Amino acid sequence: MTYELVIGDRGYSSWSLRGWLLFDAFGIPVKTISARLYTDELPNLLKDFAPSRTAPTMRTPEGWVIPETIAIAEELATRHPEAGIWPADPHKRGVARVLAAEMHAGFGALRDHCPMNLRTSYTDCAPPEAVLKDLERLETLWAWAKAQTGGAWLAGDYSAADAFFAPVATRIATYNLPVSQTAMDYVSQHLSHPSFRKWRAMGLVDGADQPFYFRDYPTRPWPGPAPLPAKAAEGTTAENTACPYSGKPVTHVLELEGRRFGFCNAFCRDKTVADPEAWPAFMALVK
Repeated sequence: MTYELVIGDRGYSSWSLRGWLLFDAFGIPVKTISARLYTDELPNLLKDFAPSRTAPTMRTPEGWVIPETIAIAEELATRHPEAGIWPADPHKRGVARVLAAEMHAGFGALRDHCPMNLRTSYTDCAPPEAVLKDLERLETLWAWAKAQTGGAWLAGDYSAADAFFAPVATRIATYNLPVSQTAMDYVSQHLSHPSFRKWRAMGLVDGADQPFYFRDYPTRPWPGPAPLPAKAAEGTTAENTACPYSGKPVTHVLELEGRRFGFCNAFCRDKTVADPEAWPAFMALVK
């Protein structure tokens, strides 16, 4: 038995993103079980994960249920000390824990005015004063952390602190929030991170748009890496006979630069169409 992780819609559930990054970004295998937000799916699913009330919720290989991303991070770090979820250096580890704790409990105005939405990007969202104050606090924390640790990420190498701030980075990207170039550089690191690119690619195709997240703002292109121009195609003729992810027979196909590649189901194909370079197993076929 492996870990299980209950998640909500990938395009919208910021807490689920944090929880999933604690696995994927640190090389810890996990089986995800998804449920659509604003329906009965999630509460019904969580009946089997007491005492949890929301996503993400982890079940350990022994069957223990652990909700809340702070608890998930600590439990995984204890079980997998080699993964680097928290920095090995005591000072950097302390900085990372300060950051994760404040992110877990704070920034309410930013969360409320700018809910995570990975499916669009706006030119402006008219952030009110309370949101601007949250952004000022972000700038202060990020600058302090980098001054303390001297790394490319908040506590040196990528750590749980960065996983916790990933949804905030996406909010800055989605709503074109006013931050310094230094802060925007940090946001860009998140948008290019391999695990985040996989999550967003899946989030673009794993269900219909959620009306709650619609905002009537002018849109712009997503500010992260531009995807290769793949598209879904009819038929099953492809260069490969087995799905690059599951090894199962090809049933769905995409086209990329005049070539055809096959997958075992629509989701495998569509997440690849969304961002081909997010998937190393697919790019190995292309090369």
